[in-house]
Amino acid sequence: MKTFKIIVLAKQVPDTRNVGKDAMKADGTVNRAALPAIFNPEDLNALEQALRVKDQIPGASITVLTMGPARAADIIREGMFRGADDGILLTDRAFAGSDTLATSYAISRAIKKFGDVDLIVCGRQAIDGDTAQVGPQVAEKLKLPQVTYVEEVQSVNEQTIQLKRRLDNGVEIVKAPVPSVITVTGSAAPCRARNARLIMKFKHAKTVSERQEANEDYVGLFNERPYLNITEWTVNDVEVEAEQLGLSGSPTKVKKIENVVLQAKAAKKIEATDADINLLMKELIDSHTIG
Repeated sequence: MKTFKIIVLAKQVPDTRNVGKDAMKADGTVNRAALPAIFNPEDLNALEQALRVKDQIPGASITVLTMGPARAADIIREGMFRGADDGILLTDRAFAGSDTLATSYAISRAIKKFGDVDLIVCGRQAIDGDTAQVGPQVAEKLKLPQVTYVEEVQSVNEQTIQLKRRLDNGVEIVKAPVPSVITVTGSAAPCRARNARLIMKFKHAKTVSERQEANEDYVGLFNERPYLNITEWTVNDVEVEAEQLGLSGSPTKVKKIENVVLQAKAAKKIEATDADINLLMKELIDSHTIG
């Protein structure tokens, strides 16, 4: 029986709740070293939908694919702690500074190398860019159907998938062929918690680079348990055109970054009475703050 293969595209992103003056470099790229790194929130929603598909199809497998620096392997492990089977880290200095076009190109080439896949799932957008472009661009480059703003995978088999989309004016139920690319919104179900058994199983999972830098000698362990080897691909492992990668392959350029801090100029205290509340509402309407 053919294995139903799912790829979850995930991104390690800077925590934008802690953006400060050092958040951007002079060249307009994000200074990731200056910010805490987290699993992109909507990619966690996407992982949950992938896990639900896996629950429905016996023998289905989930691979977490991420592009980023070596530390991005952390979110692959996080995905494995929650139910993913394995992961691929696409990492190379040649990918640095990629915008959505260069990122989707590199990811699409990695998926081509991966081989046959039945479903590609990712979050609607990443909090460090908010473009919502990578998922659709990957679909276009792979010439696959795409369904965006997915809130729920309702049913799936080896031929079709039925999805609920959350739109501004309501919901939409659509069917798409398999394989397809779907992007999942933050209104979808939150990802399930880590599983204690899976944490114990995958806590020593590492990429080649991590194993080389570790002080502990786990060579025997990785030979004995192949599932602990997180696949790591560089630019030499995927068929790419160098000019389409990194800054050279990124037509989007950041011209200027401003750190905007909102400060209150005045404060006014009111009592919890109808008279004070009515007076406040009148002032807000008169100043066109509301209404």
